[in-house]
Amino acid sequence: MDGYGLKVMSIGFLIEEETPMIWRGPMVMSALTQMLREVEWGELDVMVVDMPPGTGDAQLTMAQQVMPLRGAVIVSTPQDLALIDARRGIAMFRRVNVPVLGVVENMSYFLCPQCGTRSDIFGHGGARREAERLGVPFLGEVPLHTEIRERSDAGLPVVATAPEGSQRDCGPGARLDCGRGGQGGAPVSPRPKLLVCGARPILNANTSSCMLR
Repeated sequence: MDGYGLKVMSIGFLIEEETPMIWRGPMVMSALTQMLREVEWGELDVMVVDMPPGTGDAQLTMAQQVMPLRGAVIVSTPQDLALIDARRGIAMFRRVNVPVLGVVENMSYFLCPQCGTRSDIFGHGGARREAERLGVPFLGEVPLHTEIRERSDAGLPVVATAPEGSQRDCGPGARLDCGRGGQGGAPVSPRPKLLVCGARPILNANTSSCMLR
């Protein structure tokens, strides 16, 4: 699929919506390798692979067989339970010599759509503190925001279709940003090509990782 200058491929495109993926490690590794090497991606500037939580076969396959990797980004919610997985992910990537580019705090806070009041449902700042403790960059905060969820479900990236919305500021030093001037608020040409493999809305996961080639 291709939209907003992004090319996307996912196992979810190949199976029925309610079909469970009951796969052992070798099948996961084979499917991941096929998506990376046997899909006609065309010319790309950046490849981003959205990985599930954990430090299992899929992550090790990416780290050890898909080279060179430019780095990994850890995405975590602020609470301690999610940060345990984030720590393990950072430790794994360091062990296999994949640079950790930084940490993003997802569901950092909730913004009430009626009154705009902010609530720290899962706590706040846990990912930032963990990044500082482990000596990796903190990349920003993504709020639990109704418009982000609604537009993600509709296939309308909020940074492209509502770049001036209230969700644009994601915390100190971080912004959801996008070039403006194209049709419907989409980025103006020329646009960088970004590939997301195995993509899912960022609001679905407590802790996950993204790898860049």
